[in-house]
Amino acid sequence: MENKETFKSAISGISFGEKEKICGKDIHDPILGLIKKEYPDFSTEDCIAVNELNIYRQKYISNYLSTEIGALSAMEKNVISSLKEDKSIVSIVEDEEEIRSLGQKVADKVADFGGSWTFIISFVIFISVWIGANVYIFLNKGFDPYPFILLNLILSCVAALQAPVIMMSQNRQEEKDRNRAKKDYMINLKSELEIRLIHDKIDHLIMHQQQELIEIQKVQIEMMNDILNQIKK
Repeated sequence: MENKETFKSAISGISFGEKEKICGKDIHDPILGLIKKEYPDFSTEDCIAVNELNIYRQKYISNYLSTEIGALSAMEKNVISSLKEDKSIVSIVEDEEEIRSLGQKVADKVADFGGSWTFIISFVIFISVWIGANVYIFLNKGFDPYPFILLNLILSCVAALQAPVIMMSQNRQEEKDRNRAKKDYMINLKSELEIRLIHDKIDHLIMHQQQELIEIQKVQIEMMNDILNQIKK
């Protein structure tokens, strides 16, 4: 004899616990439509398990993203897979480590030093010593007399080399900002989709509780009728 606390799913034929039972009349129309596409004989009186319903909820989310946003990108596929596997997007993002090449490390160091007061003060001291040595010590007869052509050449070379290195560092920083924005988008997207699922589950719980309350009221009315009948007798 079949256990009364279990039921058979109308789509898979597998037995599940009575607590996981969800009838077709309690399923939202868009998701119910997806089920009927695969199982045309499925009706509002048939029942399935919560796990089976979650699969169609995920399909509905995928279809929603495809129609509203277009083809699913790799980020959106990662979000869908994280919903299926119940993984945290934040932990996935935090696990990603930045790998920098030697050139990128050098560019970052140069950009950090070139944009600091240490560089500015050091360069002012270097220029002052250079000019002072040639004017006051060597009396404009030293290695770089006025108008300091060699100093101008050095300054031009430093500026010519420093500018592209700093631009490389800035480009990499922009790429980091874009990656950070993509990660924020993934987290926000998953939050929105989870809120949708939570609303759906809350609606189901409310409808399920209402049905239980109605059944309790029916039992109470029957008990009251029995009591009234006994009093009349």
